[in-house]
Amino acid sequence: MTNRTSRSLAVWSLSLGCPKNRVDSEHLLGSLPVSVKSVRHISRARLVFINTCGFISPAVRESVRAVLDAVSAVAHCKRKPLLAVAGCMVGRYGAETLAKDLPEVDVWLPTASREIWPAILARALGLPWMPSSKAGGRLLSTGPSYAWLKIAEGCRHRCAFCTIPSIRGTLKSVEAANILKEAKALLEEGVKELALVAQDSTDWGIDLGLRHGLLPLLEDLVRLDGLVWLRLLYLYPAGITPALLSFIKETGPPLLPYLDIPLQHAHPEILARMGRPFARDPKRILDVVRGILPEAALRTTFIVGYPGETEAHFDYLCRFVEETRFQHVGVFAYQAEEGTKAATLPDQVPNEIKERRKETLMNIQTGISEACLASYVGKRLPVLVDAAHPEWPGLHIGRVWFQAPEVDGITYVSGPGVTPGAMRECDIVESSVYDLTALA
Repeated sequence: MTNRTSRSLAVWSLSLGCPKNRVDSEHLLGSLPVSVKSVRHISRARLVFINTCGFISPAVRESVRAVLDAVSAVAHCKRKPLLAVAGCMVGRYGAETLAKDLPEVDVWLPTASREIWPAILARALGLPWMPSSKAGGRLLSTGPSYAWLKIAEGCRHRCAFCTIPSIRGTLKSVEAANILKEAKALLEEGVKELALVAQDSTDWGIDLGLRHGLLPLLEDLVRLDGLVWLRLLYLYPAGITPALLSFIKETGPPLLPYLDIPLQHAHPEILARMGRPFARDPKRILDVVRGILPEAALRTTFIVGYPGETEAHFDYLCRFVEETRFQHVGVFAYQAEEGTKAATLPDQVPNEIKERRKETLMNIQTGISEACLASYVGKRLPVLVDAAHPEWPGLHIGRVWFQAPEVDGITYVSGPGVTPGAMRECDIVESSVYDLTALA
């Protein structure tokens, strides 16, 4: 996907946080004016690149640990590589502040300067760079089966607990022509599945003056040659319209009836305190979804222990999860993030209560997930093979249509013709709490 010189650059890279970060990393490494060779050991790298997450405190701590580990590792290298740290942690706290505590880092790359990351690194590495040097390419790190396709940056919502708008800015949709160009290039490389991501994918095009932007974009994407699966992630409830659901139903493959709807809570009082763009009963939108797409696989995330969440609020949430029976659920204990409105709210919930509520809700979902997956044993389903199992020869890791990459369970698969990037019809022979086992 790039036009670069024959020179090769040894790179050790790590991308933390969300798929949007991974896309940023892939674009950077694919846009340098030399070919990039990924290495497993820092000692062999000329460039060490870490793309950090800064969304919540645990992610920040993980990012800091990763940088400190890299600092320690490069200190023992015979030839010290260039250490570059990028992403949301840098955008949140600022390069000047971080540099005081981490002077060993050679280059800081804030999220706001993503477009010039390749130029900054090329010059720091002593590589030739002209404004026209940026190839706008992408070096995939996900293997041959799937790729993330970022359709927008930032967010126009102002949820009380969220740091994203302050880090990544307001909504900025990628132009449709550029999305289609990138999608075509990915498919030409043999990728079978494209997973659309944005902070709120249903918002795509609003800032471009497109009232129903996502639908015409999907119409163009589903017609692309070579596309086997098209998956939609991060769909805010307010943007899930009957028109969108009907389009998914009528289109069918490659557009999957898989909807990732980040609700964050179920009780109207907590949703209002969160400042969510829909402060009403989320069951209504789920009824609409299942009325039009009864076969849809639904994924969501919840925050427990939000300021003001009482035992009654939490019990309401538990009943909601039991009744709605999502295919996949992620649960997070609320983190009071500096600079957010939620951090200043009264009635903060003690940490031990938050952790207990998280465990309780996950236990409820464990039973739901186990029963759901058990219902597929004995059925025959297409499995998209992602990679060979790292420990067991002949065994591969793949996914069925209701398993999104990296966030849901997986399908262990073996048999004739099972290779990374292949799509195979398989018999589902076993299930566990979150995973399936299949034979081709």
